[in-house]
Amino acid sequence: MLFPWALLASVPSAVLGLKSPGQVPIRNGVVGGVRNKTVKAELLQSFATTPGKLRATENSGICETTKNVYQASGYGDLTSKESVWFWYFDARTNASTAPLTLWFNGGPGSSSMIGLLQELGPCRIANDSRTVTLNPYSWNNEANVLFIDQPVGVGFSHGTESVGTSEEAAADVWKFLQIFLADSRFAHLAANDLAIWTESYGGHYGPNFASYFLSQNAAIAAGTATGLTLNLKTLGIGNGLTDPLSQYPGYISYANANPYERLVSTSVISKANASWSSSTGCKAQITKCGNGGSNSVCSAAQNYCNNNILSPLVGDHDIYYVLADEDDAYPPDITSYLASVASKIGAEVTWQMTNDDVYNNFAETGDWMRSALPALESVIDAGIRVLIYNGDADFIVNYQGVEDMLAVMKTASSAEFNKAALQTYTVAGHSAGLFKTAGNVSYVRIAEAGHEVPAYKNTGLAYGQAAYQFFTQTMANQSLFST
Repeated sequence: MLFPWALLASVPSAVLGLKSPGQVPIRNGVVGGVRNKTVKAELLQSFATTPGKLRATENSGICETTKNVYQASGYGDLTSKESVWFWYFDARTNASTAPLTLWFNGGPGSSSMIGLLQELGPCRIANDSRTVTLNPYSWNNEANVLFIDQPVGVGFSHGTESVGTSEEAAADVWKFLQIFLADSRFAHLAANDLAIWTESYGGHYGPNFASYFLSQNAAIAAGTATGLTLNLKTLGIGNGLTDPLSQYPGYISYANANPYERLVSTSVISKANASWSSSTGCKAQITKCGNGGSNSVCSAAQNYCNNNILSPLVGDHDIYYVLADEDDAYPPDITSYLASVASKIGAEVTWQMTNDDVYNNFAETGDWMRSALPALESVIDAGIRVLIYNGDADFIVNYQGVEDMLAVMKTASSAEFNKAALQTYTVAGHSAGLFKTAGNVSYVRIAEAGHEVPAYKNTGLAYGQAAYQFFTQTMANQSLFST
């Protein structure tokens, strides 16, 4: 979830239209709020790490039960005190030549096991939260998929929790991939096409990771850096927070009018409008942050805007799926299931959906309010195939804000993109939403879907079927098209 973000267990789910558990953190009663003081934590336990190497449990038989499909899970040890957790699945067909797809949930600080088990992985969590069923629309049908818990400390990852910006996270992910692709079990994947797929805070992660990979590739080519070149071809971002300045007005517009129902009263919307436009309001604070603002300036902007705009406007609806109320328990929680299989897949610590310390590190730097739009624009203009997708029933990173972001984006294909009209997107003859495309950029708004788009189904379609279509089309380096 963006914020594939975390909820504190101590905060009642009835607060601010939020279910528990979820991906968006609550701080001082504010969705995506900021604590007064952050303490960067270091795990006190010691593990038998192998710095610069991979430690893996192979073919555990957990989750992926398709015959003869290889899987591995374990750790890439960045240092003796920093270990990144991964869970890898071969493609169900043509694994040797299939692209390698990386999946990252958001937070910041949330585990990518969310995407694996609730959304797009080989198995899906059942309603009992303790068992799984095989997913016929898993993204590893045709791609090798690597789920990564990052930064260090997130999910099953463990160690010194020092990362507090998207750029720092990018450097660690690059380092992990160098370790992963140097391992004899996975070295053959280095020559295959590479894709980054992410959601929620992935609106920050995706552009920054892709931009960093491209810059490292250039440095390797220039002889100023060493390492394996990553064959990046694709970037997919679902319900992503990328550019707060253009996206935050979307909270106001969506609360006022969306495909379903008005979320709050006129007075609440009026108050949010005033908080946005006043001389010291949200817009002014985000602008100040973007104009070389300090960490404290950007952090204050995050706290103010989320306190006065994001949090009040959801009303008593589920923040990830406005068609439900705040107590909605879907998608089912995955904590119990992961606890039951942890030892079999090689996990060394107790899993948590979101790491509070990691989230706090990001909140302290104000990374949330720093725009990733320039990075996204550079990636698009570098020729990377990009898909932006959104569920139209999500509030926390709603489609109106994302479409406003796309409208201000400046790339070689932006003029053509902005002129293009939204068309009906059909999947197997069923209407699933709206889409448009220009150059190497496509956008799709999926109807009836919440924050975790692949977790939902459209009328006449199965869970994840619409998402599987836009995934496979994009991975084939195609613009979206109806079927």
